[in-house]
Amino acid sequence: MSFRAISKRTVRTAAALAVAGLLAAGLAACSGSSGSQGSAQKGDLTWWGWTPDQAVAENAITEFNKKYPDIHITFKKIQDATYAAALRPALASSHGPDVFNLLVGGTGATVKTYGVDAVDLTPSMKKLRGADWKNGLFATGVKDFTVGGQLKAAPIGKVAAGMMWINLDLFNQFGLKPPKTLDEWKSVCKTFREHNVGCFREGVDPAGFEQDTLHTIANSVQPGFYEKAIAGKAKWSDPAMVQTLTIWKNLQSDGILDPGALGIQQYPDVNNAFLSGQVAMVQMGTWYRQYTRTDTLKAALQGAGVSDTSKMITMVPIPFPDVAGKGHTIAAFSDPDYALAVNKKSKHIAAAETFATWLGATKAGQQVIANNLDEDPVLAGITPDYGKVPLVNTKEQTPYLDWLSKYTSNVTEARLANISGTLDQALLDSASTTLGAKATPEQAAQTLQSQSGQ
Repeated sequence: MSFRAISKRTVRTAAALAVAGLLAAGLAACSGSSGSQGSAQKGDLTWWGWTPDQAVAENAITEFNKKYPDIHITFKKIQDATYAAALRPALASSHGPDVFNLLVGGTGATVKTYGVDAVDLTPSMKKLRGADWKNGLFATGVKDFTVGGQLKAAPIGKVAAGMMWINLDLFNQFGLKPPKTLDEWKSVCKTFREHNVGCFREGVDPAGFEQDTLHTIANSVQPGFYEKAIAGKAKWSDPAMVQTLTIWKNLQSDGILDPGALGIQQYPDVNNAFLSGQVAMVQMGTWYRQYTRTDTLKAALQGAGVSDTSKMITMVPIPFPDVAGKGHTIAAFSDPDYALAVNKKSKHIAAAETFATWLGATKAGQQVIANNLDEDPVLAGITPDYGKVPLVNTKEQTPYLDWLSKYTSNVTEARLANISGTLDQALLDSASTTLGAKATPEQAAQTLQSQSGQ
């Protein structure tokens, strides 16, 4: 799973209380603090992250242990909204994780904030890949996780957004085709609602994904505008953003967006509803591809409390409908996803470096990432080996997955990496106030411009 950079608004009293319980229960199991390097091929490690899913992490650990059987890794998944709040005191203590996930941008668990707690992985990369170690690795990822000339975390994968995911079984059940236009989208949603099936569901919550939807709509309205506005080369109050917010609001009034978006979370609420077959469409990025695997989807359904006997859905990616009706090709946008950092206070720094660099910079590690399907590899030349990937419905899903690979192969726009914490908050406010009818699209766009920090 990927989420946007955690902003300060997510770290509230409730989260702090939850974190206190987490730390009390879990820190004792983490490694101590000696700062010694230890063995590069032996050690007991803990790995903290908001992503990947437990089953995906276990896949990676299992493959890693085929080469390094004496490095034992325990993965602890922490909810995205509380991850940064949990990580800060853990790293300040002598009982933090050996390996931990970091982000690029925003105000959450970013490399700029927490890189000070991480070792420089440059020497390990040179030892593993030679003096020209950067060659073949995703250059943007290497650059983004380098601070002061030191590689503070090893990029593991990259993600893209700008597409939608649909439950193909529901579409086939009611004889429907994936919508390509706004009118077609209205029509299919009308049919789903007549049969008491949710249509397009989205959670506009503190760690929400509404930015992906706004960005996608904006690319339908005026390609490139959103990227220019982030860079301060266009104003958020421009007509293109007003139209974007108008379309966003109309998704609700036109019966496309399911009711209650302001009161639910993308994870777990929307995710669980879609995977369990209650909803026909969601907007998620390439990380959602992992649930086309039978093992990953089954584990997710079990986590959602769905019966083991329930039918696993055939989910596929499709282009986002041309909601602006201008015939523009809607571009995808991409970022490096998480990267693995090694705690300076770990007792097993060398073993932790072995794991971080193996997963992020070796063919074997990157093949695991590719086959898990939740990330695109950061090492050139690595693609999913579908002969070893247990898809839910190989015949139906493969053509759509091939389309997705082509769609995201030449992405030029960034997703979240260039969005500051101030702008992050302003964008959420614009989406929320427009959808909640607390401001007109014009008013919301003006406020967005004034609060954007640009």
